[in-house]
Amino acid sequence: MQENPDSSETQGNKPESAGLLRSSAVTSGSTLLSRLLGVVRETVFAALFGDNAAADAFFVAFRIPNFLRRLFAEGAFSQAFVPVLSEYRSNHNREEVKRLIDHVAGHLGLILLIITVLGVLGAPIIAGMFAPGYLDESAKFALLVEMLRLTFPYLLLISLTGFAGSVLNSYGYFAAPALTPVILNLCLIASALLLSPFFAQPAIALAWGVLLAGLLQLMFQLPFLGHLKMLPRPRIQLGHEGVSKVLRLMLPVMFSVSVGQINLMLDTILATSIEGDGSVSWLYYSDRLMELPLGIFGIAIATVILPTLSRIHSKGNPEAFSGTVDWGLRCIVVLALPASLALLTLAGPLVITLYQRGEFGVDSVMPTVRSLQAFAIGLLAFMAVKVLASAYFSRQDTRTPVRYGVMAMVSNMVLNLILIIPLAHVGLALATSISAFLNAGLLLRGLVRQGAITLSSGWTGYLLRVGTGCIAMLVVLKLLNQPDSQWLAYNDLARVMHLLLVCAAGAAAYFVTLGVLGFRPAQFRA
Repeated sequence: MQENPDSSETQGNKPESAGLLRSSAVTSGSTLLSRLLGVVRETVFAALFGDNAAADAFFVAFRIPNFLRRLFAEGAFSQAFVPVLSEYRSNHNREEVKRLIDHVAGHLGLILLIITVLGVLGAPIIAGMFAPGYLDESAKFALLVEMLRLTFPYLLLISLTGFAGSVLNSYGYFAAPALTPVILNLCLIASALLLSPFFAQPAIALAWGVLLAGLLQLMFQLPFLGHLKMLPRPRIQLGHEGVSKVLRLMLPVMFSVSVGQINLMLDTILATSIEGDGSVSWLYYSDRLMELPLGIFGIAIATVILPTLSRIHSKGNPEAFSGTVDWGLRCIVVLALPASLALLTLAGPLVITLYQRGEFGVDSVMPTVRSLQAFAIGLLAFMAVKVLASAYFSRQDTRTPVRYGVMAMVSNMVLNLILIIPLAHVGLALATSISAFLNAGLLLRGLVRQGAITLSSGWTGYLLRVGTGCIAMLVVLKLLNQPDSQWLAYNDLARVMHLLLVCAAGAAAYFVTLGVLGFRPAQFRA
């Protein structure tokens, strides 16, 4: 689906919220399909591989290129490239825009190719850096190195896919990039179910699945770029003005936008040092459940809001800029707060229903539940950072979020070292949530102090209505929920049906309460 970004220009002080709401719905719908398949993927992983040493090794091997992917594809690159591309579209002709895309593709591709080659050759060194706890376990470390050599080229392929998605998003095509992760989930599910029996170490099949998915995801994007007549012909020209600007913006953004990912990698490094197997897997499985609402709502809103804010800023309309950020924050609050509370309340039923079968035993449930609850505490902050960071990057201000990101990362490291002692892997998740709130608070305060945004009136009443809706939801969830022992006694079908009933009833209670209190969806188009 294409949204015409030029057909809904902001008028007065009203944000482009009608188009944003429509685009967010498209992106959220596509992302929902991907995330649901992601849940299926993790369910298959848990049943076939559980939380043993091989599962730990794969999750580390997958997280390393995935971490770098979020730096290059979804993180620093897109946040730096989209504002420059929007500026070119506003101030240059189509030929100049195409030339920018060609040269950015050439430079990005060359940098990624060099990094990928170095990563494959230096896999043992990288594995030792990111999983120092495995150095004393030769078999586990060798398996990690083998998997990392297969998964590392995913960085090149998926980052170029992210580049293509940034171009499509800038032209109002949101559905195709949002659907692309579906391919990854399908490849990994197929690899786990169909390929793993052919390997002496079945988890190796997952690494091959990652590599295949990267190639297919890139190929999926190319026809859409061709339809736009923006299929890049990679070129390299030293000193190209647009490329130089992207690189200047990208370097500091690379750190600031990825604070959350850096924190997760620090968690992984420390988790590998916890005695026994399972800590990495417990954090991975719980993080994936937390990513479900984050991806469907937070990332979707941030994805559509960045090009919009970039256009508004380039046109010099501060009232519309502030109104659009305010719109994004209201969307985050109304979705993230109930999602966070629901995850905290239903962590046990979710983990039992989705994961507890096969190799994922009863003893693995509670460690995963506790880390999921710790991550859920920070969901509101994780989502808010996505929107607030976009407000800075759309204005091409990269230094301020870098400074705040450093503060958040240092606090996370200190909290990790403090909390890991009494809480083990749960302390790592809790430290990540606390540092996310610090980051979000600093970003919001900075925007207000700079005069970039002015929060609209009515926030107190808005928060009271959302809070009342959350209370109604929690009452229903508590009434319908069962003790974990009962969930463990259910068969798979009973678990799924009862979980759907509880979730549907809780959601109904929340939204009905909001409706009674005067909340209307039309308010997001005003």
